[in-house]
Amino acid sequence: MLRSRVIPCLLVHNNGLVKTVKFKDPKYVGDPINAVKIFNEKEVDELMVMDIDASVKRSEPDYQMIAHLAAECRMPLCYGGGVKTASQAQQIIQLGVEKVALSSAAIENPHLVAEIAELVGRQSVVVVLDIKKALFGGYDIYIHNAEKKVKKDLIDFVCQLEKLGVGELVINSIDNDGIMKGYDLKLVEKVREAVEMPITVLGGAGSADDILTLVEKYKVIGAAAGSLFVFKGVYKAVLINYLSEQNREKVEKYGNAI
Repeated sequence: MLRSRVIPCLLVHNNGLVKTVKFKDPKYVGDPINAVKIFNEKEVDELMVMDIDASVKRSEPDYQMIAHLAAECRMPLCYGGGVKTASQAQQIIQLGVEKVALSSAAIENPHLVAEIAELVGRQSVVVVLDIKKALFGGYDIYIHNAEKKVKKDLIDFVCQLEKLGVGELVINSIDNDGIMKGYDLKLVEKVREAVEMPITVLGGAGSADDILTLVEKYKVIGAAAGSLFVFKGVYKAVLINYLSEQNREKVEKYGNAI
């Protein structure tokens, strides 16, 4: 049975774990491997790790780091950052990673999605779209850590990605990143109406209630969060955490396929 997943998202910058606000001012919050070990103990549904340096610097994926993460990770792992070819994606999958995430590479060369899907399987191909509200309404897609706007219509592009064989779409709200005041549900609605492929939503979760609202409204969906799972309390003390057992049961109740 299909069900919703609650997914911590870890950002790697200069080999350390960081958290950003609106994609700016990365704050160091620890070591990625230590975070994975803690999430193992908490039996999280899935883990997403994004190297936010690789694509901007146009560098290769850090295969050594990926191998260490995959070896330590006891839950399904999605990795993104620096993937520009199908052979790179295949190498990452061979290291033990379940899903490979593309962002700027998929936007600059959409047919790369089809190449990777054919090589490693559609279910292992994820595209992350960093999205920001447009000045006069609507939404724009950005790449390179929100530094460059893309001249593509959001809905047309997600429909194209679905036809090309994307296994999962991650909608990442730039405006809500690190704000912890809730997901952009209007954005989710807009994309959900356009495509049938699995969707994960990232950007804005500040409490378990935000996740429960998302899951109850959209049923089978990925609810991803960064700040929520690395900070605790009003002063944002660094503390790796996850949903309580009670809230996990609610997610399971709300988020099963009908």
